Amino acid sequence: MAKKNIKKKDEVAKCDQFEITNCDDLDHAPQFELQKMHLEKIDITSLIRVIRGQKVILDFDLAMLYGVKTKYLNQSVKRNIDRFPDDFMFQLTKIEWNLLRSQIATSQTTEIESVTSLRSQFVTSNERGGTRYAPYAFTNNGVGMLSSVLKSKIAIEVNKRIMRAFTAIPDLINNNTLMMQRILNIEQHQTETDEKVNQILITIEERKPKQLPEQVFNSGCVWDAWTYVSDLIRSATERIILIDNFVDDRVLSLLDKRTDNVEATIYTRYNESFLTDLKKHNDQYRPINLIQLPHRNHDRFLIIDTDVYLLGASVKDMGIGLCAITKMQIQPDTILQLLK
Repeated sequence: MAKKNIKKKDEVAKCDQFEITNCDDLDHAPQFELQKMHLEKIDITSLIRVIRGQKVILDFDLAMLYGVKTKYLNQSVKRNIDRFPDDFMFQLTKIEWNLLRSQIATSQTTEIESVTSLRSQFVTSNERGGTRYAPYAFTNNGVGMLSSVLKSKIAIEVNKRIMRAFTAIPDLINNNTLMMQRILNIEQHQTETDEKVNQILITIEERKPKQLPEQVFNSGCVWDAWTYVSDLIRSATERIILIDNFVDDRVLSLLDKRTDNVEATIYTRYNESFLTDLKKHNDQYRPINLIQLPHRNHDRFLIIDTDVYLLGASVKDMGIGLCAITKMQIQPDTILQLLK
């Protein structure tokens, strides 16, 4: 009796080494009756999904129903790939799989729990970590073709139930499926739109006029000079320091063009009128620091982060007469030390 049991175990072990098409002997093993019992508890229609407007069942669900590894199922199909054109079988895109996987993860139905219980008995440890690739989807025709590739009694029994389940589902797609398809279409269009917008921004960046390190403004070019300085103010990411003997409320408006979290400081020879303007400004808007110059300075400077610009005229008078703005090689600390 012991020898017979050993021989039977050896036959089953030997059969496990072959692909699905060579495992007909398993149909007579206890696993077949066990799987049939669990199959009767599963509503196979819950495994059928609508993707790209077609009713399909995924490879890992088919493998679970057949009681085999997913990779064995796909290997058998690939060896007979001529029998599975696109309307029989197709692979999900990354977007389709991510969307579907998120829905599977949130499902808590009794059918899903039953499927999980059955799958755990037949899926090997190397598949328990989850599907590492976008799965293949089999249409009604694809499932029918599987019966000519997988010839075991288990496969035939399962195929009968799956084919009946496909027929039982009405052709009218329910609202949830329509919503899923719409979300998928939106995600695909959004990805395409993001790529187009990104390309447009790159093109704009490449074609927009570049700020020159040296800029000369002819008499009367007030707007051009004002726009140039405004762009410098907007480019600051950390600090703005203006060193100018003569400032007024227009300079406050100019410095308000800076982005958030950028500190602004003015070194000037201020008067009571400007102090009043500054106080009213700081009561309502982001504060601008004011430091009294110890003495008059002939030149004006604008420090943007770590860059120093020499101004040929006061900011409020730029462009009224011929003037220039020049980017210097000197470090900001050198200028600031000279003010003390």
